[in-house]
Amino acid sequence: MKTALSTLALLFAATVVAAAPPEHYLHVKVDGKNTKELVRVNMPLSLIEKIIPAINQNQFHNGRIEVGDFHTNDVDLRAILNAVSSAPDGEFVTVQKPDCNIRVAKENGQMIVHIINKEDGEKADVTVPLAVAQALASAANDHQFNVEAAIEALDRAGERTLVTVTDNDETVRVWIDSQNTSE
Repeated sequence: MKTALSTLALLFAATVVAAAPPEHYLHVKVDGKNTKELVRVNMPLSLIEKIIPAINQNQFHNGRIEVGDFHTNDVDLRAILNAVSSAPDGEFVTVQKPDCNIRVAKENGQMIVHIINKEDGEKADVTVPLAVAQALASAANDHQFNVEAAIEALDRAGERTLVTVTDNDETVRVWIDSQNTSE
C-alpha cells in the first residue's frame, strides 16, 4: 500500500510538473558589425509583467504608455484590428518600387510587415500576433497603449520571432522562446 501511494504521489507530481507551461523569455539581440558592440537582453516575461505596472515615469504609468501627439482622427483602431482579425489570411498591401519593396499580410493570426530597402540593403521583418496588437490597443483612451496587456498576450502567443532588422552596420532580432539565454 505504501509503495502504491508513493507511486501515485510521484505520478501526480510528474503530471503537475509536465502540465506547467514553460517560462517564456523576451530576447533582444543587437550585433554591431562595424562597432563590434553586442547587446543581449534575456528577460522572463513573468518578470516583465511584474515590472511594467511598477514603472511610473514620463509617459509610462500603470502598465500603459501615453502617446502624446498620437491622434486617431476619428479612426477606431480597435474596430480595425477586430476587422483584420476576422478577415481571411492574405496579402493586403504590396508596394514594389525601384528602391524598396513593402509587403503587409495576415497569416495564421499574425500581421506581417516585410520591408526591403534596395538602396542600402536594409531589411526589416515584423511579425505581430493579432492578439498582441489587440491587447496593446485595449487601453481606455485613444492616446494610450496597454503594454501590460500586450506582454500578457505575448506570453500566451508562445515561441516566435517578432522582429528582425539587418543593414550594413548591425543586425537586430527580437523573439520569444523558453530558453533563458540568447542563441
